Amino acid sequence: MDPFLKYLKNSLDNLVFLGLFIGVLGYWINVAFPSFKIGSKIGFYSVLSSNIFITTILTWRWIESGYFPLSNLYESLLFFTWGITFIALILESATSLNLLGAIITPLAMFIVGFATLSLPDGMQKAAPLVPALKSNWLMMHVSIMMFSYSTLIIGSLLSIVFLILTRGRQVNLKGSSVGNINVQGPNMSEISKDSDLRLHDSRDGILEKKLNLLESLDNLSYRIIGLGFPLLTIGIIAGAVWANEAWGSYWSWDPKETWALITWLVFAAYLHTRITKSWQGKGPAMLASLGFIVVWICYLGVNFLGKGLHSYGWIA
Repeated sequence: MDPFLKYLKNSLDNLVFLGLFIGVLGYWINVAFPSFKIGSKIGFYSVLSSNIFITTILTWRWIESGYFPLSNLYESLLFFTWGITFIALILESATSLNLLGAIITPLAMFIVGFATLSLPDGMQKAAPLVPALKSNWLMMHVSIMMFSYSTLIIGSLLSIVFLILTRGRQVNLKGSSVGNINVQGPNMSEISKDSDLRLHDSRDGILEKKLNLLESLDNLSYRIIGLGFPLLTIGIIAGAVWANEAWGSYWSWDPKETWALITWLVFAAYLHTRITKSWQGKGPAMLASLGFIVVWICYLGVNFLGKGLHSYGWIA
C-alpha cells in the first residue's frame, strides 16, 4: 500500500476512535452534570462524526477491493460498530434520552479499539475472497446478520442497565407490550431498601422520574429487540440458502450455525414472554441480558475455535 494511503487509512481509524472517546466524555459529563446540556450535544455530534468516518472507511475498502467489505474480522467489527452508532443516533434523535449515548457509546469505542489497536495489520488488510464468498449473498446475508447483532446487542445492553438500576428492588414494569406500570415492594410503596417514598407523594418528582426512566429503558429494549429478531431470522434463512448453493446443504450444524440458532431461540423466548404478558418485570430483562452474552459468543466466541465452515477470514 502506498505510504500516503496507509497514513490516511490509519488517520481515519484514529479519528473514529477519537470521536467515540470524545462522545463518551461528553455523554458522561452530561449524566454527571445534567445542567451542562452542551455535553450531550458534543457526544451526539462526535458519535455522528465517527459514524461518517466508518462509512468512509468501508466505502473506500469496497471501491478498492471490488466487493462489500465484510470478508474479515476487522471489516465486520467496523460494520458492527457502524450499526451500533447508527442505531444509537436514531434512538437519541427520536427519544431525546441522553442516557442512551452514555450507555451505548463506550461499547462502540471498545469495539473500535479492539479492531484498530489489537488486531495485527495482516488481519486488517483486504484479501482476495475465497471461492465460497464470491457471491451476491455475501452482502445480503452477512450485512443483515451483522446489523441484527448490532440491534440485539443494544436491546440487551439496555436490559442489563434496567437490571442494574432495579437491583435490590421488587419492580414490575409493563412497557409498550402491556401499557402500564406497577412498582411492588414492602407495603407496596417502597422503591428501595432505605426509602419509603410513596407513589402518590407530590412533594417531589424523584420517584416519577425513576419510573419514567425504567419504563423508557424497558420499552426501548423491547422495541429494539423486536426489530433485531426478524433481521436475525432473515439473515439465518439467507445464510441457509447460500450454504446450499456453496456447500450443497442448507444446515451443517457448524458452530456458527448452531450458536445462531441458540441466539434465535433466546430472543424468541424473550419476545414470547413479552407478547403473551405472562412474564413481566425483571424476568424478560434477565432473558435479554442472557442474549447479550449469547450474541457475543455467536459473533466472536466461536471464531476463536478456528473450526467450522465459517472459520476463514476470522481468528485462526
